[in-house]
Amino acid sequence: MPDLDALLNAAPSGLRPLGEKVLGGGRLSLSEGLALARDANLHWLGRLANAVREQRHGDLAYFVNNRHINYTNVCVARCPLCAFWRAPEAADAYTLDLQETERLARAAARAGAVEIHIVGGLHPDLPLSYYMETLAVARQAAPGAALKAFSAVEIAHLAKREQLALEELLGRMKRAGLGMLPGGGAEIFSPRVRRLVCPNKPDADAYLAVHRAAHSLAIPTNATILYGHVETLEERLEHLVRLREAQDETGGFTALVALAFQPERTRLSHLPGPTGLDDLQTIALARLMLDNFPHVKAYWVTLGPKLAQVALWYGADDLDGTIGEERVAHEAGADSPTGLTLGDLEALILEARRTPTPRDAFYRPLGS
Repeated sequence: MPDLDALLNAAPSGLRPLGEKVLGGGRLSLSEGLALARDANLHWLGRLANAVREQRHGDLAYFVNNRHINYTNVCVARCPLCAFWRAPEAADAYTLDLQETERLARAAARAGAVEIHIVGGLHPDLPLSYYMETLAVARQAAPGAALKAFSAVEIAHLAKREQLALEELLGRMKRAGLGMLPGGGAEIFSPRVRRLVCPNKPDADAYLAVHRAAHSLAIPTNATILYGHVETLEERLEHLVRLREAQDETGGFTALVALAFQPERTRLSHLPGPTGLDDLQTIALARLMLDNFPHVKAYWVTLGPKLAQVALWYGADDLDGTIGEERVAHEAGADSPTGLTLGDLEALILEARRTPTPRDAFYRPLGS
């Protein structure tokens, strides 16, 4: 563990009481989080977040053998921040048939994957049966893998189109094999920001309603924050506070995934995107603000493997997984590999002087 007295003695002017509060298990208010964001140098902020991280997880750094399946890129939301979506009539629009989903799931099973992550666009026409059969064929093809499928915005879109209550839809999906919801689609909760970057996507209330419904059915979920576009520091922190409030109600969130915006091939390509300093500050603040979230991910896909290593000392305790082939961030210009091996992840963690800890989708440690 870090020397906490030395850490507090090194606090920037006026911030020692906030350091003491955090290390004593106290909760930061929005204004206190803003004070840290604006007044703390990154090095000290990272040391503080690392101390909290080590109080929870010691030197452990988690990773998972997983695979991604992006079943369609057809999407009616057409978000300016996204380069993945296609109109139904586009030449490169696609929707996987069930045989291809089954093939990909079998390949994941052969590779030992313990988690399959299934997400896609907001397709205007796919019937409910397609989603149920996708879960069924994936479960049959990879019975040892948890299915982490369909983001909250996909669920909200489908529930509205099918005129189903969220609990009814999610209950059916759980019986078909759904084990967990991913966190995608949160972006930034601020209505101002959403009008600019994702005006046609289900809003923050709809996103959180899906997660609350999932938690009521004992379906755990992740949450995300997509940062580094048009949001302010205050809007980032408001987003984290709202996630924290939802977690107070349900306790069903497993991890926060901090997603660095990739602008290159989007309609927001004029924006520079986040810097490495933004990345590390956001991860540190997430760890400090989300006192009721067990885990914070350093998602190597958007950070890049090298910065993800550093983030393991700025509050993050997880590198996500092998992934296989990631499409969404790479369509937008992410220059990280499309997948990593288990050996790659273990080596990254060892180089960062952490203890590699393989896990399942629910953060249960697995034998190495």
